[in-house]
Amino acid sequence: MRGKVQTVLGPVSPEALGPTTTHEHLLLDFSVVFQERAAASQRALSMQPVSIRNLAWVRYDPFRSRDNLMLVDEDTAVEEAMLFKAAGGRAIVDTTTRGIGRDPAAIARIARRTGLNIIIGAGYYVGASHPHDMDEKTEDDIAREIVEDVTEGRAGVRAGVIGELGCSWPLWDNERKTLRAGARAQAETGASIVIHPGRSEDAPFEILEVLADAGADVSRVVIGHIGRTYFDEGRLLELARTGCYLAYDQMGWESSNFSLAPTDFPSDAQRIGFIKRLVDEGYGGRALLGQDVCSKDKLVKYGGLGFAHLLDNIAPRMVEAGISREDVDGMLIRNPAEMLTLA
Repeated sequence: MRGKVQTVLGPVSPEALGPTTTHEHLLLDFSVVFQERAAASQRALSMQPVSIRNLAWVRYDPFRSRDNLMLVDEDTAVEEAMLFKAAGGRAIVDTTTRGIGRDPAAIARIARRTGLNIIIGAGYYVGASHPHDMDEKTEDDIAREIVEDVTEGRAGVRAGVIGELGCSWPLWDNERKTLRAGARAQAETGASIVIHPGRSEDAPFEILEVLADAGADVSRVVIGHIGRTYFDEGRLLELARTGCYLAYDQMGWESSNFSLAPTDFPSDAQRIGFIKRLVDEGYGGRALLGQDVCSKDKLVKYGGLGFAHLLDNIAPRMVEAGISREDVDGMLIRNPAEMLTLA
């Protein structure tokens, strides 16, 4: 498998990937982040199916609608993924891990129906989603699970990356244990590690320290959600100097009204500005792109931007902002292929 990219339908050459979105969720049970309301009337709204009648209420705070957090329909996933393919997309990295509805067999079916190269992740999301027996699992146990997901898979459907490994702020003990297990699994499989960092500018640095201490190759670690983590160019460039990948993987997220945490989200224009600074400073080869579609309100079926937003809207705007077409292609094609190739 060295030198290949492991998709859910088997290994392919890195050159076969084409334009790739590196952080998505085709199927997902994201109820772990559901923010239930205390007031009866608000609780009733939280339980309603997403529709045109409540879509504005849902979009204002996507985490207060339980139905919004359930992406469980395969037909809808196929329809949405085909819009990405129609826009020129060829590969999707689905970073759904254990605890939030990971379903390798279903993703393989979606890959067959769409003809897309789909790569899935291995490991665990944030501590709040961990199984009841996580305290009893050892670092060895978790590392073995991850290695098996990459080398054997479930019913022959193998993972091609490790993660997204979920991290809170501050880190939970079991999240730290999972990071160390992921580092060990990386050494054995050659797979890159994708990180969901906690909501602090210091979180990525702590995570990289834990991973490096456990033997991880930091140059093959993807720190996700950079846009909602760094609003200061100095800290962003400090992280870039560590040599990790920097994923602007929430394109299209522009609301600041999230109950999950007091975190603002930049506009796509602001994200593109930060990406241009990375390119200008020589770090364009470490930038990755994605949309983190993880709820119904982000699907075209429900009035969202969908998986094709990256190619239809973001790529042209990056060129208009002064980023060369070559650098944009690097972030969409070359960098993902490099990151996904098993070392």
